[in-house]
Amino acid sequence: MADAVKLSCATCGQMNRVAVDRLAAGPKCGACGDPLADGLVIELDASAHDKATRGDDLPLLVDYWAPWCGPCRAMAPEFVKAAKVLQGRARLAKLNTEDNPQIAQRARIQGIPALVLYRRGREVARLAGARPASDIVVFVQGHLS
Repeated sequence: MADAVKLSCATCGQMNRVAVDRLAAGPKCGACGDPLADGLVIELDASAHDKATRGDDLPLLVDYWAPWCGPCRAMAPEFVKAAKVLQGRARLAKLNTEDNPQIAQRARIQGIPALVLYRRGREVARLAGARPASDIVVFVQGHLS
């Protein structure tokens, strides 16, 4: 499998190798069978966040948010739309900063919603504030090369 990427499972933590040409087909975790890249937004906890941001080869856009944040809630449907458009090219995930303040602090999140794009263990770019799906897609696509 020469053209493959590593993707962590947000459910069980297993690292999976997925052929690049299978990314758009909605690959599943080899250990638990849950979807790895199905065009849906992934809910992350602290452990899944660390594993995905450090180990995934596919770009990962994390929305740092909180349930009390009006702009965060308003952007949620747009984030879901962007995840569908970017299926197979990037994964989109959410991390609740209220439940995971240590992760938000380590990621230097100073305001929410905050979108941080990671690729191969490194932060690539940030985008602050609520955005429409089209802006989110353009932001990610601009950093895919």
